[in-house]
Amino acid sequence: QVQLVESGGGSVQAGRSLRLSCQTPGLSIGFYCMGYFRQAPGKEREWVAEIKGNKFDSYADSFKGRFTISKDNGNNSLYLQMNNLKPEDTAIYYCAADTRWRCGMDRSGYNSWGQGIQVTVSS
Repeated sequence: QVQLVESGGGSVQAGRSLRLSCQTPGLSIGFYCMGYFRQAPGKEREWVAEIKGNKFDSYADSFKGRFTISKDNGNNSLYLQMNNLKPEDTAIYYCAADTRWRCGMDRSGYNSWGQGIQVTVSS
């Protein structure tokens, strides 16, 4: 397991953008496949996106075209760029990593989790 530190959440109006960041202090982010999940109030945690290596990204259908996941190995950072945000995007967002290179759409594919960060979108 690795430590993941998240930043970049906050409150925005609908239609605006936010970029979430996730870092692995002291360890190279290139060692892991990584992803983002989110959990809205009263709902199950849902998979948003994953990235393996620097180019192989995939997304849940709900987020295709609006969200982009990327890595910057030089800054040891994972990013989730969220555009055209909607009130229903309000949730706690979690970055996750897996040292076994499993990842995928299920939580069991990840053995490390960030602390979660709040994103609130108002109409």
